[in-house]
Amino acid sequence: MSGPVATVCNVEGGLSRAERTKSLDLITDKENGSILTNGDAIHSSEAARFRVGELLLPNGDAYSGSLLGNVPEGQGKYVWQGGCVYEGEWRRGMRHGTGKIRWPSGTFYDGEFSGGYMHGTGTYIASNKLTYKGRWKLNLKHGLGYQVYPNGDVFEGSWIQGTPEGPGKYTWANGNVYLGNMKGGKMSGKGTLTWRNGDSFEGSWLNGMMHGFGIYTWSGGGCYVGTWTRGLKDGKGTYYPNGSRLPASQEVYLNALRKRGLLPDMRKQNHAHIHHASSVDMGSVKVAGNRRREVRASDFGPRASFWMNFPKEGSQLTPPHQSEDFKWKDYCPMVFRNLREMFKIDAADYMMSICGNDALRELSSPGKSGSIFFLSQDDRFMIKTLRKSEVKVLLRMLPNYHHHVRTYENTLITKFFGLHRIKPSSGQKFRFVVMGNMFCTELRIHRRFDLKGSSLGRSSDNIEIDENTTLKDLDLNYCFYLEPSWREALLRQIETDSKFLEGQHIMDYSLLLGVHYRAPQHLRSLMSYNRADGLGSVAEEEEDEISNYPQGLVLVPRGTDDSVVVGPHIRGRRLRASAAGDEEVDLLLPGTARLQIQLGVNMPARAEQIPGKEENTFHEAYDVVLYLGIIDILQEYNMTKKIEHAYKSIQFDSVSISAVDPTYYSQRFLEFIQKVFPPNSNSIAS
Repeated sequence: MSGPVATVCNVEGGLSRAERTKSLDLITDKENGSILTNGDAIHSSEAARFRVGELLLPNGDAYSGSLLGNVPEGQGKYVWQGGCVYEGEWRRGMRHGTGKIRWPSGTFYDGEFSGGYMHGTGTYIASNKLTYKGRWKLNLKHGLGYQVYPNGDVFEGSWIQGTPEGPGKYTWANGNVYLGNMKGGKMSGKGTLTWRNGDSFEGSWLNGMMHGFGIYTWSGGGCYVGTWTRGLKDGKGTYYPNGSRLPASQEVYLNALRKRGLLPDMRKQNHAHIHHASSVDMGSVKVAGNRRREVRASDFGPRASFWMNFPKEGSQLTPPHQSEDFKWKDYCPMVFRNLREMFKIDAADYMMSICGNDALRELSSPGKSGSIFFLSQDDRFMIKTLRKSEVKVLLRMLPNYHHHVRTYENTLITKFFGLHRIKPSSGQKFRFVVMGNMFCTELRIHRRFDLKGSSLGRSSDNIEIDENTTLKDLDLNYCFYLEPSWREALLRQIETDSKFLEGQHIMDYSLLLGVHYRAPQHLRSLMSYNRADGLGSVAEEEEDEISNYPQGLVLVPRGTDDSVVVGPHIRGRRLRASAAGDEEVDLLLPGTARLQIQLGVNMPARAEQIPGKEENTFHEAYDVVLYLGIIDILQEYNMTKKIEHAYKSIQFDSVSISAVDPTYYSQRFLEFIQKVFPPNSNSIAS
């Protein structure tokens, strides 16, 4: 059967930013002659006092209650001409605090508000009897909540951006129950569905269908252990009839999967309980039985690994395959599982991308390490083969790496998702790490740069350059001007990350920079939007006119709809731009959807050619979108590197070589990056 499609009813009467201030803009205090403009009052000293009064607006709206000057402040009641009524707390002319709002249809909301939005904990009852109790964020259900649908279905669990997403429990009116992970309102990930007749399936789900490894148990006895493809058994499994017992090896295997979180544990789920939003503080409660596992000290280190044999003909534990017999090893599986959860990587999506039927694409190596790179077919994951020494470095620094990325959600350091080893029965074993692909984007990456801050051998001379060429420090002929607050945040994070790597005794890392070129400078005269630090900024109500603009960069207030493109590499907070009124912003490119701007992802900038460094391909100045991150972080400054440093220092200037001690490397790296992203001057911003 298909999974629950928990489509969330749009919040009736939800107001846009413009609508939230439009009515209040019309408030006029005839006695004092003060007029509100976008929530700011022009008033005399008399008007600045608290008072209680009534205001009648020219459009027919009315307000009664506490006022500070002419602005609602404190308790008050606002009645819209159309019949919508809000009664509760106000702050600076906006609904803020606790209050109640009722629409003419009978729908109402009782709970917390912030900045004019339903934000916090609240209860929403629609005219069709849909009832939701739980957390809200900017008019959308977000956090833990409990919802009863008009048809009698019930969902209690995690919501993200108005949709069930994460751990939860869905109970159908007919008695079927699903306990597990949701994505986009559908069963996806690990979970258990128990039908009213007693049948059950525990295993992997995708878009509401059984997909991946799982166990189907019939109410009358008997079970099937194997793999599924979009709701159907694909023949790779074993049926155990009623009265038979699972082999001991199968039991050991299944218990191991449950322990590692790769299979839901029905024994624990039977005792799990998800609290109703109406009876607990939804801001702090966790969903019992589905909470993220805490990583322990024993989960780190070379001994915290998991082995499995994969014979070609298959076994009771593994499916048959076309390759020769091999052994598979997972390093620190619990740690990397926790990292994937932290980076919002769905377990089912991860396994399908890495181990699905689609072949991986081999990429040429951009460096001298000899590593081989592969890219998953969906472009989400990069796979890199590692030397044994690199594996040791990663395992050594893994506890501190885990702590760093957990502490700094905007970190630019490579995101590691898994560390594995494969040993064929007749062949050499090889080790590889799975990482996030920074260039997983719908935009075309026109130039790629690997920047270290050194100069010796850091050019790509005498080769044919195309969009897949990874250029180096001496090839960089542009500097990039960012919005000032973004530049400050970027350099601060790069310094934090490089200091972490310095503390781990790591050197030779790089800033990988991807550049998407947009409109050239000479087209700017055709643009009519406001200029601020080289970036365009428009109000939300002007978005419909953007299609008439040339291919320039336009920033718009943060979007809350489904048009925002969110890639798998995105994790941290959205950026705020002083050019857009210090609001969180999205990037709007004509002909594309919104792109969510975060540190290192979808960052608009202005590229200007460095004097003396000419390139015929592009213009002197360009609007660009940048993607960047710190890569190659597994090289220790060991004895080999010390000898290399001593040898090259005899032949070349020691400042120019890459092999230097981590403290100097970090300092030189940061100084170089500051030149790549110089501050905006007055002449540039004008």
